Amino acid sequence: MVRRTRKCDAIEENRSLDAKVSSEISQQTQWMLAVRDERDRAAFAKLFDHFAPRLKGFAIRSGASNAHAEEIVQEVLLAVWHKASQFDPHRAQVSAWLYQIARNKQIDQFRKEDRPLPEVLLVEEDDTPDADQILALEQETQELHTALGKLNPEQRELIEQTYLGELSHSNIESLTGLPLGTIKSRIRLGMARLRHEMKGLR
Repeated sequence: MVRRTRKCDAIEENRSLDAKVSSEISQQTQWMLAVRDERDRAAFAKLFDHFAPRLKGFAIRSGASNAHAEEIVQEVLLAVWHKASQFDPHRAQVSAWLYQIARNKQIDQFRKEDRPLPEVLLVEEDDTPDADQILALEQETQELHTALGKLNPEQRELIEQTYLGELSHSNIESLTGLPLGTIKSRIRLGMARLRHEMKGLR
């Protein structure tokens, strides 16, 4: 009977802590708690819509191709659903938890391919991005998309093929039929314009 009472007390204490935390955490973390505790599919859909583009931007900035970044997003959000019981709001906001999962998956992929880790991933294994880092990363990703949108279509397409699609100049030449000199010139001018636009957004 004493053991049962202690167990009940522990459950009530955890509920009390969660209630206290829920008043202090982000909306996204509250969605995560609904997924963890109630297997709430609507809350999971909100998490997906909110974090999918942000995680994709993070993956691309960390060296992933566009296609690989999309795979990472799918893997991370599947992990969120299947490993929701591991989430602890007392230790981290859901944003930090998701970015850490994404980072770990990218590190695994780079090691599998025997590729050097990009500088953005060269941090301590147990280090979790803090809120300021995440906010800055999301802002930079948004600025990049905004700046790309200001380029003319020809420049934007070639830059995306080169840096996001990881195509070589010769690959692009075969794909588009454009002369190699034209491709290089458009990319050079596009990158100069992109840097100018990025400065103007800050």
